[in-house]
Amino acid sequence: MQLPEHGSNAHYVYGALNMIMPEKVIDFSVNINPLGAPGVLQEKWGGWFTAINDYPDPHVSALMAELAAQENIPASHLLAGNGAAEVIALVARYLAGSKIAVIHPAFSEYAAACRNEGCEVVEMVLAAPEWNLEVPALADKLQEVKAVFLCNPNNPTGVHYSPEKVEILMEICKKTDTLCIIDEAFYDFLPEPVTYIETVLHQEHILIIRSLTKMYSIAGLRLGFLAGSPALLQEIGRTKPHWSVNALAMKAGVACLQDRSHAAKTRMFMEAERMAIFQELKKLGFEHSSSQLNFYLLRDTALTTQEKLFRYLLKQGLVLRHTENFPGIEGQWLRVAVKQPEANKKLLEALAVWTQEN
Repeated sequence: MQLPEHGSNAHYVYGALNMIMPEKVIDFSVNINPLGAPGVLQEKWGGWFTAINDYPDPHVSALMAELAAQENIPASHLLAGNGAAEVIALVARYLAGSKIAVIHPAFSEYAAACRNEGCEVVEMVLAAPEWNLEVPALADKLQEVKAVFLCNPNNPTGVHYSPEKVEILMEICKKTDTLCIIDEAFYDFLPEPVTYIETVLHQEHILIIRSLTKMYSIAGLRLGFLAGSPALLQEIGRTKPHWSVNALAMKAGVACLQDRSHAAKTRMFMEAERMAIFQELKKLGFEHSSSQLNFYLLRDTALTTQEKLFRYLLKQGLVLRHTENFPGIEGQWLRVAVKQPEANKKLLEALAVWTQEN
């Protein structure tokens, strides 16, 4: 059984499991903003049509200027990419042939991209169900690697590691001459967003990965960026294709960033909806991760692996994200996106039926 490596595109899941896909499905496997894209995109979209006639700005200047102003760092400390996926691929190419570490559970693309570049990957697995980041226990392994990836806030658990522990990690990496790569793709979903992006102004061993596709629901446009020292970004960007960020993505990115209310509205909705879901899951007897984001991990504690529950929900047209390719939790949990209330209600109703029948 070869399940898809990422969420979304639900037909691939049904195909991998030789299951008939229902006419109507709700895809809980993709963890983008359930409120959708800011309304300003639809308002301005038609006016951007002529932008496709010419090559896009290879330096992505307008978007970098907007990001620099909002993040309070010079644009020289930023590198735009065709989604966070391209940024990760560029970092992996820079690390080609090196020994690197990934703190798991984590987004599968770090290890996959690095292995594609001939890297040896050391897996540092945190213990479920708290997934506490005990940095001193990792110190010896950090001495052996050129770089370490930390997903914070974490995908797939939704857990946010404390600033104290992240700062200890960064300090140990400085002492061991290890590149510390922090993926903050979901930081703006936190009730009180925490970012370490300004550390790149004075710490040359820090890289911050960001994505605009999650909060602003523009995954189809592909837009992300990397923050770091100008010298390091220049090295990493050497293999970046010209015009990798398209003109429409640039315009959409600027418009999204200028809509300051969208993220705040999303956080208010997300916190209320997530807590309501967790209350119902507790009543039904399901265990969930202590997520602070727009997704969470779920499991039936009576099952060793969640395949039976996964297939049951697929039959109901409810597509969750498997965890088979997340080291440390392989198949023991399912990742679930927080969606609109009606969709969340349908999932909870299906889980209630499951508990009655099993």
